[in-house]
Amino acid sequence: MLATRIACVFSLGLLSAAALAQTDPPSAPVEQAAAQALEEAPSQVLVSGKRPGPGLWKVSKDGHVMWVFGMYSPLPLGMEWDDSRVDRLIGQSQEVLAPPSTGVGIGWLGGLKLVAALPSAIGVVKNPDGAELHDVLPADVYARWSVLKQKYIGDDDGIERYRPFFAAQKLQDAGMQKSGLSGGIEVRKQIESLAKKRDVKLTQTGFSVNLDDPGRLLKDFKQSQLEDTSCFTKTLARFEGDIDAMRMRANAWAKGNIAEISNLDYAEREDACNDAILNSPAAQKHPAFQNLRERRLASWLKAAERSLANNTSTVALLPMSDILGPKSYLTVLQAKGYTVESPK
Repeated sequence: MLATRIACVFSLGLLSAAALAQTDPPSAPVEQAAAQALEEAPSQVLVSGKRPGPGLWKVSKDGHVMWVFGMYSPLPLGMEWDDSRVDRLIGQSQEVLAPPSTGVGIGWLGGLKLVAALPSAIGVVKNPDGAELHDVLPADVYARWSVLKQKYIGDDDGIERYRPFFAAQKLQDAGMQKSGLSGGIEVRKQIESLAKKRDVKLTQTGFSVNLDDPGRLLKDFKQSQLEDTSCFTKTLARFEGDIDAMRMRANAWAKGNIAEISNLDYAEREDACNDAILNSPAAQKHPAFQNLRERRLASWLKAAERSLANNTSTVALLPMSDILGPKSYLTVLQAKGYTVESPK
């Protein structure tokens, strides 16, 4: 998720070059204690055995085609999916496009500044001025948190000093694991392995921004307040009443039920958490973090259009949230004159 990646910049002083899509496994802040031992997951109605996964969207123009594989998270733990069709399409293609991503580059001088700034990272995941969650959250929200914390995380007094954004991420990690769900990164790795086996070019579609002064960024973030209550409450809601919907989405993806997938909302929580970071005073003060969503889209479109022009066939990986709904990347391609066909 975009917000988690940016938060890692603040907590670790840099961004990995990993995808900012929600298909990546959640990244834990540097100060988090070792994961709590989790009880055996309760019984769930989740798909098992080898599943077909989603069909592929077809983008075409002038005899050139790009097959788009929709990635989704969370997915059932240990789920197997039938990759035979994707394998065949990769074998017929000249290129595989990785999901859109963003990274931060730190040059030689920036690297020295980063080393000097690392002591400032201590405490960055905590609320300013020693505040605890009960000090910064409405009383009713904190009461809801206390119930879910005990259910999914257990006894952990340290987390009470976390900013709501980071506490929400820890709840997300623990709740998914205990509910029999995973981040879904295994599917991406499986497809990338198929490309390697077929000796088909794997192309990154992201971009990198330069971080000139990591020390200043860390200090600004530590001193700033986040508008992260919405992110926090939507995370609570996800594990109060939405856990069945999460399983339903996972089942829909695994079974390739496009009609059911299309009727689901994917991005409400992610948007709230992204906004908490992107709209923070620290992010607003640093040019590197301006217009990241737009730049992410532009970078992917450039790679996709180049591949469509140069290759007879291409396979591309996109998160479902970038395929469906009003922010669809494929709708943008369609507006540019490409034909887009949904899976049958």
